[in-house]
Amino acid sequence: MEDQVLRKRRPVSAVVIALNEEHRIAPCLESLSWADEIVVVDSGSVDGTVELAKRYTDKVYTLPWKGFGPQKQAAVDLAAHDIVFNADCDERVTPELAGEIQAILSGDDMLPGYSVPRRTFFGGKEIRHCGWYPDRTVRLFDRRKARFSEDIVHERVVVQGRTGDCRHHMLHYSFSGVSDLLAKLQRYSDLGARQMYERGRRWRLSDLMIRPAYAFLKTYILKLGFLDGYEGWLISKTTAFLTFTKYAKLRDLEKNRTG
Repeated sequence: MEDQVLRKRRPVSAVVIALNEEHRIAPCLESLSWADEIVVVDSGSVDGTVELAKRYTDKVYTLPWKGFGPQKQAAVDLAAHDIVFNADCDERVTPELAGEIQAILSGDDMLPGYSVPRRTFFGGKEIRHCGWYPDRTVRLFDRRKARFSEDIVHERVVVQGRTGDCRHHMLHYSFSGVSDLLAKLQRYSDLGARQMYERGRRWRLSDLMIRPAYAFLKTYILKLGFLDGYEGWLISKTTAFLTFTKYAKLRDLEKNRTG
């Protein structure tokens, strides 16, 4: 009976994009060992990322950076199987989630896509508020009925049809500490400003004066960030600063390209 179930299971490709992730990629790929293949798309790492990835798969490709959505879709397009699971280098698939996915793949009524909840950690502390939990995102999908959006940041899987919800979690080691948080803030504010500008969004004074304050209040008060202690306060402050920086950079783009 077990052999029959295994024969029925749909094959799945795990896809991962990477850039200078030698400190995190190995545990990520190890947690994907249940997949039928692993596809890694690197965008020009200068550390040991590619060499480490090749220990887990021979499907390692180097492609120029296109933005998060297009880059992840490029990885999906390189996969051998139509059923795809996407993971980031700072994420780990738990054995419980892997077992749940295996059951979905073996079922007769698989939906076009499934969201996965994430337990997110800041340093060694799990963040349960601030809007960081359960942070569901579609990760398992049929590429014939779903694809990544073209967003260069804050990308998402657009699914044609119903989506289901996985019960078990991924572990998301988002930030190792304050330095990591500030470095990512710089990158995401650059990408966010560029994406807004390319879509025709233009800055307003209220973007710099009101939006950052609201971002702090929303994260710290409305989403109960204060219950996460110091880390909740820090996340709320940096969320406000990210909002301010993103719109300040949008203003610079507008002034530099029209001046």
